[in-house]
Parts: sequence; C-alpha cells; structure tokens
Amino acid sequence: MAANKIKVLVVDDSALVREMLTEILNRDPRIEVVGTAPDPLVARDKIKKLNPDVLTLDVEMPRMDGLTFLEKLMRLRPMPVIMVSTLTEQGADTTLRALELGAVDYVSKPKIDIAHSLEDYATEITDKVKMAALARVREYRGLGDGGAHAQPKLSADAVIEKAPPKHFRTTEQIVAIGASTGGTEAIKVVLMALPADSPGIVIAQHIPEAFSGPFAKRMNSCSALTVCEAQDGQQVLPGHAYIAPGSHHLLIERSGARYYCRLSDGPPVNRHRPSVDVLFRSVAQNAGANAVGAILTGMGADGAEGLLELRQAGARTIAQDERTSVVWGMPGEAVKRGAVDEVLPLERVAQRIIGLVHELAP
Repeated sequence: MAANKIKVLVVDDSALVREMLTEILNRDPRIEVVGTAPDPLVARDKIKKLNPDVLTLDVEMPRMDGLTFLEKLMRLRPMPVIMVSTLTEQGADTTLRALELGAVDYVSKPKIDIAHSLEDYATEITDKVKMAALARVREYRGLGDGGAHAQPKLSADAVIEKAPPKHFRTTEQIVAIGASTGGTEAIKVVLMALPADSPGIVIAQHIPEAFSGPFAKRMNSCSALTVCEAQDGQQVLPGHAYIAPGSHHLLIERSGARYYCRLSDGPPVNRHRPSVDVLFRSVAQNAGANAVGAILTGMGADGAEGLLELRQAGARTIAQDERTSVVWGMPGEAVKRGAVDEVLPLERVAQRIIGLVHELAP
C-alpha cells in the first residue's frame, strides 16, 4: 500500500454492502479498504489493529447500534466517520443525531437494487472519503453534499439571471447563511446564539429532501428563533429562520419593504439543489446593502460567487475560519475570490451578525 493512501474500515451488517463499498472504494488509487466488520464489536478490534483513517458506519447493526458505537468512539478515539444512512424521515433523525455526536458526513444506503445504486454513488462515496480524511474531527459535524457529482456543474444563471442590485435602504434587514459539510452543527451554533428579535434569516444547507424538515424541527427546538422549512410565498419575518427544502432552491423576492420566500425546482447549481449561490444572488439583487451574508463550513465552492455578489451589492459578508471549519472549502474559496469582509471562528459568527445588523439599521 502506498504511504499516502487513505485507509478505510467498512462497518456494515450487510455482506453485500460491505462487498460493494470495498469494491467501489478500492477502485480509487488514493483509497484502500484495509478491513471490514459486520458489527461494532468486531470493528472495535479492527480499529486497534488496522488504525484506519476513515470509518464508514451503518446505523442498524447487531450487538450494538451504530449511534451507541459512534458515541463511544468519538469519546475514546475520535476519528473521521461517514454514516451510511437511509433517506427517510426516520433515517434523517438518526443521521442528524450521528452528526451531532461527531460524524463528519453521510452517504445514502439504497433501498432497492443495492449493487446498481451503489455503483451510481461511486463518485460521491469516494469524494466524501477523501474529504473526511482531511476533516477536523470536532463536536460539530454536518451533512455534506447530497447531490450526485456526475451532474453538470451549472452556475446560478440556470435558476436566476444575474442583474444589477437594487440600491435602496429600508428598515428591514435580512441575514443569509450558506453551508455544506459540517453545516448542520455549525448552523445550530449560530442559531442558538441569535436573539429572538433578529432579522429574518434565510438558510441554504446542502441536504436531501427527507432531511430538511427534521433538521428545521431540530433547530426550532434549540433556538430562540422560530425555525421552519421555507414555503413558497412565505413572508420573511423578524425572529424567524427559513431553511431551504432539500428538493428546491430558496430565493428571496422583495415587494415594497417586505421580503418573501420563493422556491424553485430549477436544475442543480454547482451540482446542488438547494444551492447557496442561488440564495445569495437573490438576496444580493433584492436586499443589497440591507443584508448580511455568512458562509460556513463546507466542501466545494458553492456560495463563493454568490457571496461576492452580495459584497459587491453593499452587503456585509462573513466567512467561518479554517480552524473551526470541518472542511474549509466553501469559505476558503470565498476568501480567495475577495468575497469576504471578515473571517471569524464559528463561535463569534452570531455575535458579529448581530453587530452588523445594528450597523445596517438606518
């Protein structure tokens, strides 16, 4: 084995899934599956023996469930873990809990025609293993890029035409937040620290359709804000946060002094729907200097161009710093493009948003 290969241990009670994951991952010259395990107790011994760089972990297994094992693992031997999950509401709750416990990301487990479906996910699985090997294992962890990487990489032009921002001032401010890998926990940190009288907040997190509703409910239960999954035509109100559904882009439109949510089932942008670039562009065009934009942890570059458009429209912009990001892809790219006013650790983002909102007040 080459010294720079990523060593992976596959933990799943299905022999077919173990076989297919092993075959897919071993095709990549940068990855080697050094072992497999049918349950957490076998996995525990193999971790000690094989010292893997990344673990793929099923949730439902004999002798010990995946969440219990993950909690013990992250307490005793923290390491990058990718959950293998079902894209159902029940699977969403379990996966979100796994991300809270410290899992870096997840991949879906196909319910029908397992072998064929896993072949379709080959690029996604290998990309996420490579990302996980570089991730910072921290208490906050997130869902990653849910889109299929084989899709064409479109820009926000595919959903919303680029146009000059409207230069106006209003008493209504708006905050736009975008994130991907590690984002569910990063967003939680920010929302928990924002007061109930915050301006309306709109959020694009790369997340599948079955996960966005449960994620919104979790955020609503731990935040002083009222948090919901965005609906088409819904007015953006102070003290509320609106999370893009996993099946649609979220855009903001302005009518008079009010902002409204608009949902679009247009093509994936940067291979994602919802796309952060789409949200940020719509906020740039409709809120301009009345907005604050924040880009948090995530793999890839989605949101970097949109944040630049926000800054060019007069909005104030923030990026999460590299030290506190699980993956410094999206915020790092935004910094490279000159889209960021301030780079801050995650624990300071909410406080700075509050300060900027007060500065924007007419």
